[in-house]
Amino acid sequence: MIKLFYVLLVLASFTAAVHMDTSGKQDHPTTPPDALTTPPNPTEAKSRFAMLDDVRLLANGLLQLGQSLREFVHKTKGQINDIFHKLNIFDRSFYQLSVVTSEIKEEEEELKKTTNILKANNEEIRNLSMEINSKINSILQERTQLQSKVGSLEERLKGLSQSMIPAEQLGEITTLKEVIETQEKTINNLLKAVREQHDQLDHQKVKIKNLEEKLTYDSFQDTADKSADSNDPAADMFEYLTGNSTETNDLAADCSELFSKGAASSGIYVIKPNQSEPFNVYCQMDADGGTTVIQRRADGSVNFDETWENYEKGFGDLEREFWLGLKKIHSLTQEGAHILRIDVEDWKDENHWIEYRFSMEGPSSDYTLHVSNFSGNLPDAMTNLTGMRFSTKDRNSSNQPNSSCARTNTGGWWVSACGETNLNGRYLWLRAKGRSMRRKGIHWKPGTGSSYSFKTTKITLRPVPASDGAN
Repeated sequence: MIKLFYVLLVLASFTAAVHMDTSGKQDHPTTPPDALTTPPNPTEAKSRFAMLDDVRLLANGLLQLGQSLREFVHKTKGQINDIFHKLNIFDRSFYQLSVVTSEIKEEEEELKKTTNILKANNEEIRNLSMEINSKINSILQERTQLQSKVGSLEERLKGLSQSMIPAEQLGEITTLKEVIETQEKTINNLLKAVREQHDQLDHQKVKIKNLEEKLTYDSFQDTADKSADSNDPAADMFEYLTGNSTETNDLAADCSELFSKGAASSGIYVIKPNQSEPFNVYCQMDADGGTTVIQRRADGSVNFDETWENYEKGFGDLEREFWLGLKKIHSLTQEGAHILRIDVEDWKDENHWIEYRFSMEGPSSDYTLHVSNFSGNLPDAMTNLTGMRFSTKDRNSSNQPNSSCARTNTGGWWVSACGETNLNGRYLWLRAKGRSMRRKGIHWKPGTGSSYSFKTTKITLRPVPASDGAN
């Protein structure tokens, strides 16, 4: 802008000089005499005035250009100020994130210190328990010796009684026997008290071990959450987790084991079935124990018409609607026999349920289904699917090679000859009208009986109780 102002001043000075020069030439006293008689050339005067007009036009253009440049500078300053403002906001956010990270590190250090203290206490309790066991063994040995002495005394008493010993000696022997019996009772009471203390110590030891496992789990969970927050704010809950081998080995195999270790609230937990990496699950905890939720439909917020890859991995939201994933379900079933329970609600707001003894083969056989021994108030519609492979819209694994049932019905399921049972179908929000629409929705058809259309579904897994496992 300053350079432009100088240019305009120079142009103005030049214009004034030209004007003065023109007027001076007209009034100069030393004009030759022949100039008075010769009229001025009109062409020269005209070219001089044309030059002044051009200069004025150029000056006007430069003024407009300067005005435009000034507006552009103001606009650029506003944009730069906006950028600085956003940078300040980013700096504050980064500082807050650094503070939160430091707090998490401090909490992790405190957890480690607490774990070390608990380990030291556990070692002391173990040493105390060993000392108590040695004392109990010594007391038992003394008791055995006393019993042998009492037996020998009884034999001697019998011999003395046969030899007609005096009454005074018999009284002393009876008194001695009573003293020995009293001491034996005292020893028995002492042994009972020692056993009770030993049981209490064992109980405390179990509680400390559970607390250590919980601290290990919390530390692992915090590490997983921190890594997820630092790397990807929308981390995939269905990815396998990685961590220290010692920490992951202490994780429970399923939700029922978590319940037995003291977990009482339903929610998201980390488990590690046999021969599997840790992963997140939703555990349903109630008075009967813990069950692992493998599927839930509630409001249609998640599209279940997914590919084979996503049905293997799992998808959705563990807090709302989701499919846990075929790989994870298969790893759960490798822990032993399981019960598959299906809870549903129809469009008349009536609840139904059914249970099966459940197992599933691995990926090499496309997760072939095996169900039997059903019970519940919902008609059976899955035993006829035993031996069926899992199919999706992009992978037809049914026994009908030329069938397109998975694409027709939508959603992955175990299908056979386009059966109408499919709990992973499209969520229709209203009760389906017509056979073709029912086959695309969340539908349950027990053989040749009447069909059911559902509003909500929940599928859970729990181990078969030990008392039923041998049956």
